[in-house]
Amino acid sequence: MKNIAISEAESLVMDTLWQQHPMAAEEVSAILVQQQDWQEATVKTLLNRLLKKGAIKAEKDGRRFLYSPVLKREQWLMSESKGFLDRMFNGRIAPLVAHFSEQKKLSKQDIAELKRLIRELGDDE
Repeated sequence: MKNIAISEAESLVMDTLWQQHPMAAEEVSAILVQQQDWQEATVKTLLNRLLKKGAIKAEKDGRRFLYSPVLKREQWLMSESKGFLDRMFNGRIAPLVAHFSEQKKLSKQDIAELKRLIRELGDDE
């Protein structure tokens, strides 16, 4: 699947559909109007944008459409994280971890998990 650019607002709609699908526009709106204080028209506009991008699909169900994600969450996360790394850290992970370490943003649990991941990566050699 090609890389699909998703805005921050569109990602909230996608997140709703990743959690539960298929859903009618009214169901998606009910969730996001409550969470984001958006108007129903805003949600419908975002659904239409996502449809045009090919990130979701719509299937006719009587007089309404049911929406489901086409774009997998894992695909989107991979694309977003790679783009972030490329833009901010020349595609390298070590400077990212160093940045968070310097800013004291790594908890003891984060550090333990990183050590475990590094050990597991070392086992492949």
